[in-house]
Amino acid sequence: MSQPYDSSSHQSGKDFERQALNINPGNWSVGTDRPISTLLGSCVAVCLFDPLFKLGGMNHFLLPSKRVGAGDDTDVVLAGDYAMEVLVNAMLAKGARKERLVAKAFGGGNIVSSIRMAIGDRNAEFAQEWLDREGIPLLASDFGGPWSRKVVCVPKTGDAFCRRSPVNQAVADVVKAEAAYEQSMLVPKTKKVELF
Repeated sequence: MSQPYDSSSHQSGKDFERQALNINPGNWSVGTDRPISTLLGSCVAVCLFDPLFKLGGMNHFLLPSKRVGAGDDTDVVLAGDYAMEVLVNAMLAKGARKERLVAKAFGGGNIVSSIRMAIGDRNAEFAQEWLDREGIPLLASDFGGPWSRKVVCVPKTGDAFCRRSPVNQAVADVVKAEAAYEQSMLVPKTKKVELF
């Protein structure tokens, strides 16, 4: 069992990583007592922080936006436009102020050439454009390249740690899952109706 996060101690990125709550694509977390972590391939994670209120959070998205024409029941939780709005709204609900928010963003790797449409580049561009449009300063970022990334965000301090990793089997599996999900978004889903 990990020890609770203590903001007064001098901990390293590895210490935070051991204590972290892991989020997967489509998830977000705000203001926990624990650091938040995620593993990225072509996905992007954005960490937001209100320095006055000492509240932070992180999301993890797979696609820049919901595909037009993909149907009403498309799983939008993996889309960047949805993920960003949800993260901001969750922070505001806990007392943060939008005009004080600052950001750090990571990911958008193009680590497998078989992923068409350079989804990593599109995700990174989306994150930068969204933050700029909303007036949220991007203080630090690490985008692109042929790496996966492990990101750890510390919500109480706004610190974020990013470790690049060469592609290994675990990362290749993450990337394959991301690519399979992207392809599934291209196929319209049909609604099942059960008569009783």
